[in-house]
Amino acid sequence: MDISFLGGPRPQRGVGVVAPFDFALDRELWRWTPDGVSLHLTRTPFVPVEVSLDLARLVSEHETLRDAVRALIAVAPEVVAYACTSGSFVGGVAGERAMCEAMSQAGELPSVTTSGALLDALGEIGARRIALVTPYTESVTSSLEEYLAEAGIAVTGRAFLGLTRHIWKVPYRDVVDMARQAVVGAADCLFISCTNLPTYDVIPQLEAELRMPVISANQVTMWSALRRIGSHAVGPYQQLLFERTEPVETDTQEQPRAQSPVQAQGQPEGQEGWA
Repeated sequence: MDISFLGGPRPQRGVGVVAPFDFALDRELWRWTPDGVSLHLTRTPFVPVEVSLDLARLVSEHETLRDAVRALIAVAPEVVAYACTSGSFVGGVAGERAMCEAMSQAGELPSVTTSGALLDALGEIGARRIALVTPYTESVTSSLEEYLAEAGIAVTGRAFLGLTRHIWKVPYRDVVDMARQAVVGAADCLFISCTNLPTYDVIPQLEAELRMPVISANQVTMWSALRRIGSHAVGPYQQLLFERTEPVETDTQEQPRAQSPVQAQGQPEGQEGWA
């Protein structure tokens, strides 16, 4: 049968993604990706270290990033994104910028990181005070707070799970519970950290309940990377993805008030996964 009339395949635009070795949410990244754009993922080499600040430093070493980008440029992406929150905030603001520079030099193309995208997203929606949710241990969560403070962002409340493994298995209900714990002050928005923590479907629910923008690690990563190539992330009822000419106005007068943030309990030990 003659199928020459079909033409194609259609030209594709590529986004390269460098993720930690245990990243498990490839499918979630694709959900933010519009038709006509393909994701090309590669992972950092495995290292037998538990989730910690030490591991964050290991998976963000410049030579590791350069090797990953060199592998990706074989398929000609237009931008490269480093999809790891802790790996990109552990060195502070200057460290994040140096990571982008190392990746850009290796591939001769634009580069973004999750933590850099976070700051860009906060600027986009006009947020300077945020509630913070993480699956991390206290030390890693505190390091994220230090990064935000360096960038002039205040954390009004936080909740964290203390996990070191299997973060991708955390159910949405636990994310929602942490969000309710974290929103205790006059926050402009809520940020849910970790690219290995599922968030796509929970964002609209939380925005409706909390009456503020809710952004997540994977969301801001894809939003930033796609914006660099003149494209747009897709996601229904997610305020960051609304087209706007002015920052989002947030209602801080009637925020739900929860008890003081506490570390969530009841998570099984020996879990694996982080970002």
